[in-house]
Amino acid sequence: MKPLFLALQFLTRLPVPAQPAPEARDWGRAVLFFPFAGLLLGALLAGIQFLLGGTAPLLQGALLTAAWVALTGGLHLDGLADCADAWVGGHGDRQKTLAIMKDPASGPMGVAAVVVALLLKFAALTSLVASGALCALLLAPLLGRGLLPALLLAAPYARPGGLGEAMAQALPRQAAAVLVLAVAAAALALGEWRAVLAGGAVFVLLRRAALARLGGVTGDVLGAAVELGEMAVLVALAVRP
Repeated sequence: MKPLFLALQFLTRLPVPAQPAPEARDWGRAVLFFPFAGLLLGALLAGIQFLLGGTAPLLQGALLTAAWVALTGGLHLDGLADCADAWVGGHGDRQKTLAIMKDPASGPMGVAAVVVALLLKFAALTSLVASGALCALLLAPLLGRGLLPALLLAAPYARPGGLGEAMAQALPRQAAAVLVLAVAAAALALGEWRAVLAGGAVFVLLRRAALARLGGVTGDVLGAAVELGEMAVLVALAVRP
């Protein structure tokens, strides 16, 4: 159960039992539970939507967006903001980009990225709750966190040292590959091919950008992947041709 509790502790603000100091292999195995943490988050959000009952869709969208941020502590939004600032301020230079990512302050581009991400989530949720958002609320956090093992499998870790490198090095690669395929297959089994396509597009584009600029992924890139993946899935499910 230790890797599961580590995954919940790392990706959410849900209370978990205190754990002994984790070893590197524990963090590698915890990555395998990241999609489960997303599924649990989605279940909590679906429960909140159920309790809201007949509340106006606009207010439901706002409350669900706020609950989403509260349950994750804004962890992934921070990664998105750091990446946006670094990509613009780094001017194509790898070392400068990595240095900006380490700066805890957020610049104008980082703030703008967070605002746009939350606005699109809010708008998509408002649209979805009118027709029943249960599937979207489960799939978006599941697929968003399914991108983490996928990126760790498909790209090297660009910043030496730290927790992210321990996760990447200790990740059980065969099990992680099966997990990624299982997450995609689950979404396809529900008939939500648009969600898989949206998540796949985020994976391809973000991996390409990270390899070109950094030579691999970092913790901030992984955080941005979750936010962009969730946003893309929600928008894809809300858009009706």
